[in-house]
Amino acid sequence: MTKCQVPSALIHQIEQELDKEEDELMIFLCRDLAPDLATADLRELLVTLNEREKLSLYGLSELLYRVKRFDMLRRILKTEKATVEANLARCPRLISDYRVLMAEINENLEKEEVDSLAFLLRDYVPRMKMGKDKSFIGLVIDLEKLNLVASNQLDLLEDCFQNIHRMDLIRKIQKYKQEAIMPSVHSQPVYVNALQASLPNLSLIDPPYNSGIQDVNQERTQNRPGLIQAEPVHISIQESEPMSHKVFDDQYRMQSQPLGICLIIDCIGNDSDVLEETFRDLGYDVHCFRYLNMDTMNQKLREFARLQKHRNCDSFICILVSRGSPQSVFCTDQTFPGFPLERVKKYFTADSCPELLGKPKLFFIQSYVVPENEQGCTSLLEIDGNDDNIISNAKIPWKVTIPQVADIFWSQCKVDVSTLERSPGSSSYYLHCLAGLLRNPHKRKLSILDIHTELNREVYEWNKTIDPSQQYSLLLQHTLRKKLFLSSA
Repeated sequence: MTKCQVPSALIHQIEQELDKEEDELMIFLCRDLAPDLATADLRELLVTLNEREKLSLYGLSELLYRVKRFDMLRRILKTEKATVEANLARCPRLISDYRVLMAEINENLEKEEVDSLAFLLRDYVPRMKMGKDKSFIGLVIDLEKLNLVASNQLDLLEDCFQNIHRMDLIRKIQKYKQEAIMPSVHSQPVYVNALQASLPNLSLIDPPYNSGIQDVNQERTQNRPGLIQAEPVHISIQESEPMSHKVFDDQYRMQSQPLGICLIIDCIGNDSDVLEETFRDLGYDVHCFRYLNMDTMNQKLREFARLQKHRNCDSFICILVSRGSPQSVFCTDQTFPGFPLERVKKYFTADSCPELLGKPKLFFIQSYVVPENEQGCTSLLEIDGNDDNIISNAKIPWKVTIPQVADIFWSQCKVDVSTLERSPGSSSYYLHCLAGLLRNPHKRKLSILDIHTELNREVYEWNKTIDPSQQYSLLLQHTLRKKLFLSSA
């Protein structure tokens, strides 16, 4: 009797909870592991892999990680995303780098772009069935069957991405090729696609990814071969493409389209337009709401924290502009203690919004501070949770708890509300400088920490020219683990 490493009940539970797209993706990731089961459903595939002793709890955790079901990792396998990532860094992987690359590309394509790819591929495969609901993974499977795409044969995809102007995806492929040419001492075995694995007597593969990899500026072959060339093209490191676009492990991934959701809540109304334009130009999906009361703002924050779209984005930005205290915003209610800023942050931390786990979350807060003797005495908002300890410290200036979770960037600026009252239509100098830096083609290439250093400099230079009662005070706290660049240019 074959020794199974994973209980059948566990396979059943996982198979039942995945949706159709996740199911398709997991089958695709496993194609090389069981080429004879190319048409099997997920349950049959996992059961067979288990019986053949190719599936383990570790392998199952990698599969759930690859389809981004981190909730199932925690709930079913009792492990964390960070633990799986650490294991992947030091242990042999179940899934090939090629299939991981295709999965990442699939995640970054909109349906309209997939339709465009299907249309473009008619030039190469006139008879290919191109259903309206065909996914990118489905296209890749069809191309693999015709041996037009493989782990070391990606030029056709690069040509298609060139036509739909997705240079970021071309850079992904080039990065993959570079890493294949210069494997580390811990490099994985040579992987083959399902078609190649089903033809063991044919000499279809060369040493890892050497076939036809040339400098991207060289002319590509006019007639793409039906099979991979048996004789490899040997390339020195000097001949390969410069690694100017390599994404290093010390940088956050910022390649999705859009880069993320930018939520703007402006209860003053002087800065919304320039902020919308700035972050839309950066590649964000901008949603702007003006003059909200606390109940409505609470609803909006909850709504945006629950969006599944975060799964396909690389970051999140929240901008709040309001009267308030250093620890809260009043919105249009003008009542003390207001809505705690700590609560705003908590809506988007990993425990509340798992789709943003491991992704940078940026908050820019402009607080027009109302003196305590002018604040109201009651709050219109009932807030779940224990925030009394935050609100009770309102008399201590700039008492903001440093976030205990990673990947948060918190920039808060306070200025006395009298500044707004003296010039009701004036823009926040803090937000004005922030927008100016992000719209400057040279400054926007800096890391977010360097940009904020420039922001500090400009604001404090401004403070030298005005009355002390009208000066801006800046606070930056962050738990970023990597360098963050909002522009890939």
